[in-house]
Amino acid sequence: MTTKKLFLFLLLCSVTLWYACEKDPTEPTPIDPEPTSSWELVQQKIFQPNCVTCHSAGSTFAKQSDLVLTADIGYEQLINRTPKNEAAAADGLVLVNTEGVAGLPWSFLWEKINAPDQAHFYDDHPEYGSIMPLGLPALTNGELEYIRRWITEGAPKEGFVVDESVLENTDRYEPPTEAFQALNPPISGYQFHLQPFEVVPNFERELFYYEPLNNAEDIYISKVEMNMRQGTHHFILYTYPPNYPTPQPQVIRDVRNPNGTYNYDVLQQMNDQIFVFGTQIPFTDYDFPEGVALRVPANSGFDLNSHYVNRGSNSFDGEIYVNVHTVPRSQVTHVAENLFLSYENFVLPPQKQTTIESNYTFNDKRYVFQLWSHAHKHLTEFKIYIKGGERDGELVYYTNDWEHPPLLQINPPLELEAGQGLRGEATYNNTTDNSLRFGLLSEDEMMIIFGAYYTD
Repeated sequence: MTTKKLFLFLLLCSVTLWYACEKDPTEPTPIDPEPTSSWELVQQKIFQPNCVTCHSAGSTFAKQSDLVLTADIGYEQLINRTPKNEAAAADGLVLVNTEGVAGLPWSFLWEKINAPDQAHFYDDHPEYGSIMPLGLPALTNGELEYIRRWITEGAPKEGFVVDESVLENTDRYEPPTEAFQALNPPISGYQFHLQPFEVVPNFERELFYYEPLNNAEDIYISKVEMNMRQGTHHFILYTYPPNYPTPQPQVIRDVRNPNGTYNYDVLQQMNDQIFVFGTQIPFTDYDFPEGVALRVPANSGFDLNSHYVNRGSNSFDGEIYVNVHTVPRSQVTHVAENLFLSYENFVLPPQKQTTIESNYTFNDKRYVFQLWSHAHKHLTEFKIYIKGGERDGELVYYTNDWEHPPLLQINPPLELEAGQGLRGEATYNNTTDNSLRFGLLSEDEMMIIFGAYYTD
């Protein structure tokens, strides 16, 4: 053998030996590129490129989390399995709960990947670890929505329960570079800034701040963004009926005086307000469905309603930015209407768990595309069911989080025929020695269904 041939032979052996040593023996084998079920789509198109590198058998991360997401055992590793995280296990979570809509907030997987709700994750559950995938960008909005729908459909292993087109939304949540920052103003629309205001210790400060729109014509809202400093309980945009004597513009009106007594002039104005949009999540970026927009009549204004709770011993500042994005009427196929369904006639006995039910029937056909609930600190769970028709009793919304209830986007919309409606069911645990009723403080209680819909 010539020197040249010997060199090439040794080089080939070296490369072969290097590859054999360096190749991870646990690396998953290629899988069928055509998924045959929603689960296989989740595994192949979401987990494989984003999660499997760390969550493969034998890897440090897999050992640390006791979770392998390769195609051969990924499903069995997730379904109704207790997480290794002790805090999540103590809270009653499983990796993926199969109870449908009610199973989503009990699924540790969803807690770990839901990056847009990371304020809730890190503020309420700091012991749960880090948002996943670790060290990589958050999953796209389409990937998150696909997994969310798969879980709410019971997380089946067989069959398609979510359309693959959901993955076409490639937008991705980008965490703010600072804990709180100003929003960039909308290209078309309005920006409001509720400048810093003090929230003193052991006090709940709720206030209103009226901003006239100076709109000579109707406007159509297609998107709302809100960014709020920590400590917020809620933020809501209200408006008023036509020709209503609106409050003095750009002046803070407190619901309660410094001594805790109510400002009855402000309470009177609250009776006439019309709900526009609201949230309990510190950062909200909400797009109405394509072609759907909320109409605000000409010569209107927004009453900005902020509620902050300070249980600490030091004062802090509240502050809020709001962007309202608008589109021309020509781009609107459906004009949205708001749901504001408030049940106030209840009493919660002391030292007792109580479930309250509320029922609402609609006299027209409605396409409901948004739902969220509102209650206070004694709530343990809030459920919303379809009322009437063939789907009577079907659970369509569930939360066990009174502070940050999810703002549920329903796509395709929930179709409710005339004569159908919604039924709310809220369970409270009154651990105090006093009966509780409807009230504005977080120590009181509420039972409200918010949402949005359009008609034919």
